[in-house]
Amino acid sequence: MENPKWWHVAVGVVTVVLTVMLFFIENLSPVRIVGALAALAVFAVSWYTIGRLAWTRRWAAVAFLVIMIVSAGVAASFYPAMAVIQCVAFPLVWVITRELRDAILANIALALSVGIGLAISFGLTPESALQAAFTAALSLGFSIALGLWITRIFDLAAERQELIDDLRAAQGQLAAMHRDAGVTSERERLSRELHDTIAQSLTGLVMLVQGARRDLDAGDSEAAKAALAMIEENTRETLVETRSLVASGAAVEVPGGFVPALHRLAERFERETGVTVSVAASDIPALDRGSEVVLLRCTQEALANIRKHAKAGTVTLTATGNGRDVELRVADDGVGFRDGQNSGGFGLAGMRERLALVDGSLDVETSDDGTVLTARVPAVVPA
Repeated sequence: MENPKWWHVAVGVVTVVLTVMLFFIENLSPVRIVGALAALAVFAVSWYTIGRLAWTRRWAAVAFLVIMIVSAGVAASFYPAMAVIQCVAFPLVWVITRELRDAILANIALALSVGIGLAISFGLTPESALQAAFTAALSLGFSIALGLWITRIFDLAAERQELIDDLRAAQGQLAAMHRDAGVTSERERLSRELHDTIAQSLTGLVMLVQGARRDLDAGDSEAAKAALAMIEENTRETLVETRSLVASGAAVEVPGGFVPALHRLAERFERETGVTVSVAASDIPALDRGSEVVLLRCTQEALANIRKHAKAGTVTLTATGNGRDVELRVADDGVGFRDGQNSGGFGLAGMRERLALVDGSLDVETSDDGTVLTARVPAVVPA
């Protein structure tokens, strides 16, 4: 509604129509014609000079409203049909005023002006005054009712637009939070993968290098050659894991399935440390790939802790299933650990976090005779 271009057209059309109508009315005195034309001219000129500024300048709005209200009354006083000017005057009141109170007061003033003009035009008799009052009241009531209705529609539209803007802003914030959460989750996942694969492999390589150096210092070239062969083999495996992790952007694959991978972990740990590792795995229900990876990572972490802290001579890996869950036990005959030890970093806390991602759990039993870690994950339920 606040488009001056359309109001230029509306004011021009009403002015032209009323002007032409004056020249087709019979028995209308020249004084009345000139007076009505003068009032119409003042109305039109005031609009095109002052009224067009009413949207941006308050003084222009006030000045134009005063001129329009007076011009409408004067035009109606010279000829009753000039009251048709109300069809554009009342809407202009609503679109120019900014406050509801100002709009209603301007409507009342316009209705009074036109009513007085009509009463003068009718001859200032009681009957003419009553007729003018009725016409003015009817016009005022219609204008206020329609104006309030349209104003309410615009208010609702503004509220709706505000809600839409707030919703879009909230959606933008939520999307940003999701992106941040995704980045954080991906960082945590990569940290776990790097710790459980590359870091563990590098730790084993460091220990093999240290052993090879001791063999060389002792003059045992055969043992040193064997250590170098294991270093080469482990390095190749680490390179494969690294390439797989980088290429896939996900957890490292489990070639051959869970049980063969468990045997490979045991054999590798036994070669690197000399600790005897036995594996017992039978009747294992089907696992999804994510659960397989989690159990293998927990096994790697448990073996790494045994290597660093347990001083164990034997380790037993036992995997069993009952149809609903798969349970993996890692038991050693080492020295155990105190409460709170190995709980930081990616140790037991890291295992619990991994298992929680697949609805699994972790139990730990430790004593001076060794430690038993039990990890459980849900099995795949047949369809």
